[in-house]
Amino acid sequence: MEKRNQITKAVALVYDEKESRTPKVVAGGQGTIAEKIIETAREAGIHIQEDPNLVELLSKVPVGDEIPVELYQTVAEILAFVYQINEKFKEKIG
Repeated sequence: MEKRNQITKAVALVYDEKESRTPKVVAGGQGTIAEKIIETAREAGIHIQEDPNLVELLSKVPVGDEIPVELYQTVAEILAFVYQINEKFKEKIG
């Protein structure tokens, strides 16, 4: 069976509760651009959440715009998970 090359897509979000009440899309792309976004996140130690359906929806949001209301719950759950991981990591390293 021939394996198809799947196009990689990535979207980067930023959330600073002091600056805005809503996460914003700060980068997005596919192919080489997506790979660079993922590489940059890994190098910076940023958590990467793999969710093709969410990426598809977020990729329609222009860079610099806040995420749409319809995605608040999903993104909030991911951010809560990431914050929890970060806290456990901080406790572990002291």
